[in-house]
Amino acid sequence: MLPTRIPPKPPYVARAAATAGTALVLAVVAPSALAQDAVPAVGGERLGLPAVQVAPLAGAPALPSALTGRSWLIADAATGEVLAARDAHLPLPPASTLKMLFADTVLPKFDRALEHRVTTAELAGLGAGSSLVGVKEDLPYRVEDLWRGVFLSSGNDAVHVLAHMNGGLQRTVAEMQERARALQARDTRVVSPDGYDMDGQVSSAYDLTLFARAGLRNADFRAYCATRTARFPGGLDKLTGQRASFDIANTDRLLGKYPGLIGVKNGYTTNAGATFTGAAERGGRTLLVTVMHPEVQSKVYDEAASLLDWGFAAAGKVQPVGRLVDEVAAPSPTAQAGAQPGAEADAVEQVPPWSRPPVTGGSGTGLAPAAWTAAALGTALAAWATARTAARRRTAPARARAVAAPAYGGGGATALGGATGVGGRGRRRLTRRARALVHSARTHRHRPPH
Repeated sequence: MLPTRIPPKPPYVARAAATAGTALVLAVVAPSALAQDAVPAVGGERLGLPAVQVAPLAGAPALPSALTGRSWLIADAATGEVLAARDAHLPLPPASTLKMLFADTVLPKFDRALEHRVTTAELAGLGAGSSLVGVKEDLPYRVEDLWRGVFLSSGNDAVHVLAHMNGGLQRTVAEMQERARALQARDTRVVSPDGYDMDGQVSSAYDLTLFARAGLRNADFRAYCATRTARFPGGLDKLTGQRASFDIANTDRLLGKYPGLIGVKNGYTTNAGATFTGAAERGGRTLLVTVMHPEVQSKVYDEAASLLDWGFAAAGKVQPVGRLVDEVAAPSPTAQAGAQPGAEADAVEQVPPWSRPPVTGGSGTGLAPAAWTAAALGTALAAWATARTAARRRTAPARARAVAAPAYGGGGATALGGATGVGGRGRRRLTRRARALVHSARTHRHRPPH
């Protein structure tokens, strides 16, 4: 005999019961929280597995043997097909590769020719040992110069200035997190916009590859990450009063050395070790590669280059083990509403007050449920009293004739007169009752909820 299956309670159920003076609290945990670990990995089930994932066909080249990165991934930028990966969704500190998400979020907001005078507050709070491009307070900088400082020198000072222009560090962090959600980068937790080591700040090889793919669709992003050297504005010369400048060079060691490389970002911190996301084009095909935390810091470029070599050689000779998902479009507020604004309100206004849906809370103009009964009863009693009064007015002449006629038993007039008196008192009682009920309803309407 099969055991009886008890249907699960809704996730929002939370009850409290008292038995023998002891409160018994029953709570049901949301099924999504219990089954969180069972959610399929973004991009495909195999990308959530810890080991190396590859599906070679006949004639496929072997993967490079000297891959030590704790997590890596190589994918086709156009199709999104993931050719091979290891621990693609493993959360790790991202270091300055997180600046790709920062750029993808903030770069479209400001014209590159816009000038901004840097304040002292905008350069405050930089982490100890941060990489800097050399931004100075009380001097103007063009937006394009600041972005070169971000991409070439990985300058946290340039990041902080742009973040303050965007409304502040916290607002920028929130927007970066929202952008990550839109890109379905669910492994990423943003704490600092520059990628500096912070508790809880993580990303993954999969997410970093999504950031690179999205960013490269922006022409300015693509141009900045492909720039090898540039002149950066310096301070004022005390003798001449003229603004100096100096050379900066891209810290990406593969740029200009690996054939077809077009960016995008490298990084290094104590917790993250070395991280690198790159994109290279060959024969009309663009590949994306990410390597995180190899055993030896300097090997991050070698391992990335060897994966790119393998990816170009494996074209058409491997089956994808997953894919890079597309950005999720935000739903239209109008589509969510499903009706013209105000249509529901107009429909409610055409319904009598006693037939409208009850208002259970808030500061609306309706009555609470308990007041609806009182209001309806009061209305009915008032209507009955009005009808009763009209009826008695119509019968007034007959009553007058009855009073003028001889009374039998000597009590007729008294009886009739008594009946008339009772009728007057009844109407007054009904009127007072109706008014009391309406007053009670109005009082309940304005009483704050418990």
